[in-house]
Amino acid sequence: MLGTVADAEDAVQDTFLKWQAQDIAQINNAEAWLTRVCANHCLDILKSAHKTRLDYDGPWISEPLQTLTTAFLMVMERLTPKERAAYLLREVFGNSYGEVADVLQIGEPACRQLVSRAKRNVQSAAPRCAPAPKEQEQFLHAFLAAVETGSVENMQQLLSASVRYRTDGGGKATALTRSLDGAEQVAKYIVRILGRLWDQNQTRFVELNGVRSLVVFECGEAHTAMSFGFDAAGKVADVFVSRNPDKLGHLSLIYTHDLKNGGALARGLFCFEFAVKVYS
Repeated sequence: MLGTVADAEDAVQDTFLKWQAQDIAQINNAEAWLTRVCANHCLDILKSAHKTRLDYDGPWISEPLQTLTTAFLMVMERLTPKERAAYLLREVFGNSYGEVADVLQIGEPACRQLVSRAKRNVQSAAPRCAPAPKEQEQFLHAFLAAVETGSVENMQQLLSASVRYRTDGGGKATALTRSLDGAEQVAKYIVRILGRLWDQNQTRFVELNGVRSLVVFECGEAHTAMSFGFDAAGKVADVFVSRNPDKLGHLSLIYTHDLKNGGALARGLFCFEFAVKVYS
């Protein structure tokens, strides 16, 4: 619902504190109570975040996490707070319409309308698919090869004609304040401008937002995370670049873990065991 780790942690902590303050014996359905309190706290955060997003410096991209795809999370941004809550509770978590209506404190007919409207918005977004893991790995090697050799032509062949490139710097890191569109423009920018980010830095292949992605480190700190959305032909349709340091701190743990294991993850594998430890 929220798009950032910090906001999600705040919502969970607030729910836990309210739970501690309750006479639990008086709560008939603990799951329903917790869901309602947490969902409503998320709604409050989203309402206050609306103005923050309007004043945000440049494009806003959901935080890079091992969760739903960036493309899906960006679609969520198109929904109103109540539409988002209704859609996720019903379509993702499988709550009944009555349960969702109770959480949002609205009538069931109104709840059904919210979910229906949200589904239309989600389904109207351009379809995206993820290639098989092996193909994603091959793509990343080809992508880095194009960057390192400075080949705009090779980069362009990896991109769809209508590819869109977005950068989130949050006003705290160098980033474009507008999106780039089209294979030629995006390929030139990545190779000629972003290529400099790879100089004297270290890159890891990391599972982020449901696809294999790139994280670039400098002196052990993550300073760029790049994830991709693909079209049905396996071409890159979206490039999402996170450079806002507020959204990258947790990724620096990857580099620390790599050093402790003798560099076994170099340019490669972010193991599932570590993912569980970090995100559980």
